[in-house]
Amino acid sequence: MSIQEFSSLVLHNADGLKPFAITLTRDQEAARDLCQETLCKAFTYREKYEPGTNIKAWLFTIMRNIFINDYRRNQRKKGVMDTVKGSVTPYALSPENTVRLKEIHAALHQLPAIFKTACLLYLQGYKYHEIALALNEPLGTIKSRIHFAKKMLQKQIDR
Repeated sequence: MSIQEFSSLVLHNADGLKPFAITLTRDQEAARDLCQETLCKAFTYREKYEPGTNIKAWLFTIMRNIFINDYRRNQRKKGVMDTVKGSVTPYALSPENTVRLKEIHAALHQLPAIFKTACLLYLQGYKYHEIALALNEPLGTIKSRIHFAKKMLQKQIDR
């Protein structure tokens, strides 16, 4: 299937994506972003589409997977950010946990600058590829730096 055929097929079926996106997100702006990201991924991975299969189901599956992955990522990052920022939760209010949060915060800021920048951006919710673009570094380098920063923090806090 040529790129033009694929493009016309996807764009012809794109109108059905917005109602599904609104159902998932319950927000007009988020739904628009989800539709755009779905179309972007569809064009990026067009070689994985098998001609003759249901394109609408394929697009809906992409959209659902993007939504689920973003939801899970946001939940994980929300938990990490709550811990790092010392959010006001019953867990964070106990004296030993307050000391622990201060220890984590101090350990974060004692990381070498090369690791700290990437790690802090990651904890703020940026994706690996966004951090790589911002720091003008290869994606693998950013993943390694964040991995090593996590290991350094773990060693320092376990002491």
